[in-house]
Amino acid sequence: MQDKLLITILNYYMILGLQKDTFIQQYLNAGYSYENLLGNDENLSKHWETFFQCFRQLGYDEVTSREKAVLRLLKENGVTYNIHGDPKGLNRPWELDLLPFIISRNEWDLIQLGLTQRAELFNLILKDIYGERKLIKNGLLPMELIYRHSGFLRQCVGIDYTQKNSLVLYAADLARGTDGKIWIVNDRTQAPSGSGYALENRTAMVRIVPELFNGLKVRHLQPYFNTLRATLNNIAPHQKNNPRIVILTPGPNNETYFEHSYLATYLGLTLVQGNDLVVKDNYVWLKTLGGLEKVDVILRRVDDVYCDPLELKEDSQLGIPGLLQAVRSGNVSIANPLGSSILENPGLMPFLENISQYFFGRDLIMPNIASWWCGQPKEMEYVLKNLSSLVIKRIYRQSGAHTSIDASTLSYNELDELKARIKKSPQLFVGQGKVFIESSPSLINGKIVSRNNLFRTFLVSNGNGYTQMAGGLTRTAGEEGNLIIANQLGGLSKDTWIISPEPERIVSTLKEPEVEDTLFNTAVLPSHTGENLFWVGRYTERVLGNARFLRTIVQYITEGNRLLEKNDIYTEQCLLKALTQYSYTHPGFIDDRKKIENPWPELKDILFNENRIGSLKSNYNLFGRVVFAVREYWSTDAWRLLRSMEDEWLSVHDHNNINIAMINPLNNLITSMVAFVGLNRESISREHGWAILDAGRKIEYSSLLINMFLATLVNNHPEEVEYNLQESILTSNESLVNYRYKYRAPIQLGLVLDLMLFDPNNPRSLQYQLNRLKVNLDVLPDLQYNNQVSEHNRLITELFNLLERTSKGQLTELDTKRKKYKNLETFLMRAKMLLDEIPEVISRVYFEHAQVQKQLFFADNNR
Repeated sequence: MQDKLLITILNYYMILGLQKDTFIQQYLNAGYSYENLLGNDENLSKHWETFFQCFRQLGYDEVTSREKAVLRLLKENGVTYNIHGDPKGLNRPWELDLLPFIISRNEWDLIQLGLTQRAELFNLILKDIYGERKLIKNGLLPMELIYRHSGFLRQCVGIDYTQKNSLVLYAADLARGTDGKIWIVNDRTQAPSGSGYALENRTAMVRIVPELFNGLKVRHLQPYFNTLRATLNNIAPHQKNNPRIVILTPGPNNETYFEHSYLATYLGLTLVQGNDLVVKDNYVWLKTLGGLEKVDVILRRVDDVYCDPLELKEDSQLGIPGLLQAVRSGNVSIANPLGSSILENPGLMPFLENISQYFFGRDLIMPNIASWWCGQPKEMEYVLKNLSSLVIKRIYRQSGAHTSIDASTLSYNELDELKARIKKSPQLFVGQGKVFIESSPSLINGKIVSRNNLFRTFLVSNGNGYTQMAGGLTRTAGEEGNLIIANQLGGLSKDTWIISPEPERIVSTLKEPEVEDTLFNTAVLPSHTGENLFWVGRYTERVLGNARFLRTIVQYITEGNRLLEKNDIYTEQCLLKALTQYSYTHPGFIDDRKKIENPWPELKDILFNENRIGSLKSNYNLFGRVVFAVREYWSTDAWRLLRSMEDEWLSVHDHNNINIAMINPLNNLITSMVAFVGLNRESISREHGWAILDAGRKIEYSSLLINMFLATLVNNHPEEVEYNLQESILTSNESLVNYRYKYRAPIQLGLVLDLMLFDPNNPRSLQYQLNRLKVNLDVLPDLQYNNQVSEHNRLITELFNLLERTSKGQLTELDTKRKKYKNLETFLMRAKMLLDEIPEVISRVYFEHAQVQKQLFFADNNR
């Protein structure tokens, strides 16, 4: 039968053009079981036969082309997984295998029944552990297994959860053994991750290889997410209609931040970090640009111990002080509840069978892996005697250490060290029998190879029971034969297909919100998100301004049709010193004759040295960081552009040709940044997000323009040098054409100042920038009280007054004694001082929500 099956598979795959010996060596080996490909008649399953036919019709060249296309799509969409310490960088592109993980209808029926029972069982265990603790009192659970687990939070004991299913979310890692049985490897109850990646995998597969779905009734993932959204609505306290629901994320550095942002966008929820929320009067409030908004439900992706630094981990920077008290007061619901990580305890597995009998009066539908908790003398003795054939797990995850250890891979000394650790703290360890995972085909670099897989599926409470995602996230081992499979260890992901013989109806369980409530919600912008958008605007202009000025200087120095006369050399010196002042890359060219005589090493360092404050690469990295922090705001085209910029920077290398080494990267960067600005202008809704983003741009550009004028125009120079400097300013600010069109006269200081400072129709002028800045700030909520004028409006008004009362003629008056345009310098310094105050006011009012301190006691100095 096995030989017959091998021949059948080969007939389908050999047409792809793969070499027979390569295919046999890398995939069809003696250690592989083909049970998952068989039907009841011991022939190739109907769904696998259909899949192979579709795969065969594509052909080898097309398959490899689609493989590259799916990776390109995921990268352009910004799908990432952060692997700490990974040489590929923080935001590592997500990788997807074109060959799916297929589960038959019969297998799925068993999985559904078994995991639904398991979710209900864990829900009852959770309530009991933090409630009456009958399981401990009746001897069904050892107290050491609970009380020595870091996930048991004594502060959560006695909290009354009104909903039937306190455990809102549950996920399980499953593996198919070589005997064809499905085994539960891990339980995930704290903040199960992966559902967003599963959805993105399915979206990519449907878009890139829709042919593979032909003839197969693959079940949809949408019902799970519909139920999740409805459940989050239903668990809101006080039965509130259209509650405020937020996703609490640790932030952009978290390994699954993409998923947090993706789910927030897909489900229409607000993505927040801990410092976006505050507890006041036992309620949780969201800090928004418009003030405080009450929060009803938190879908958390932060480990529970970090959620409240007031009562839990005191040094946590991720949580909300006072959150537990708000939960106790019944004013906020959390999915999953704080303290639910106690259920992610492999030490529970040996006791689940008896607990199932206690609660349900029946055995577990899906059996556990054989497990021995070392807190029991007999079980510990067995584990120590058979250590080299077991997988050893800690009962809780520990930072910086692997939770699971395959003891068969350890040396004698390592085994002895592990035995010593177990003997020292036996309650913290569990021994589990090894599941020999059945490998499945994976397409890697154009070749079909064998890889072990773990399949994670997700369940969500629906009020009466649990709804399971008809699919999930399958993770593939990075290397052949690897039994420990984890995203942090690399590898690929797979789309997971549940085959249904009958078409399914997708019924949305979402309750339509009221129209006025929907309109109200769309305007809410968390303060932290607003702050990041503000800095996206600022860094966008900072990168553009520095790139344009640097390009102008490099082009000036490298012009081949210019005679190297004294004034030209002097102009170069002025521009190089101005660049240092403009970009804040001190000491740079200031008082350094050697660098001025040979400027190229310093110019390249200012361009490419990412560790240098003020360099273009450093500013670009800061831009990329804040862009990623608010990734939900960018369109697909914007992400494609951002990835293209990132690739461009990675491909740049040193070159002897200055044009290739510096001008080309600068040109490409400027073009891409301008395109990014244009895409945002066309796609972002004109609400608070756009207003704060554009305000950041206007402030930064205005500040850079003033800095450039201070660095180049204030000091008096020979007439030809001043002409060159003024032309450079117009060039780097994309205003040379406007100047020639408007004035039809040679470049002169008075006209340059008129165009760049006072012209309301020139989009590159200070006047125009301030006009737009005022419009943006007027859109923001007025948080002042007692009809007082807001501080930022007062500053803007002062700037307008400064422009209005300034005599243009006085700015060009030369102080012959000091050899500088003193009035121009005074004007620019005053404008800069007022302008620099505006971001501080915006931050204090809209981002920090700092409350005015009141003096509670007054000393009587007359006594």
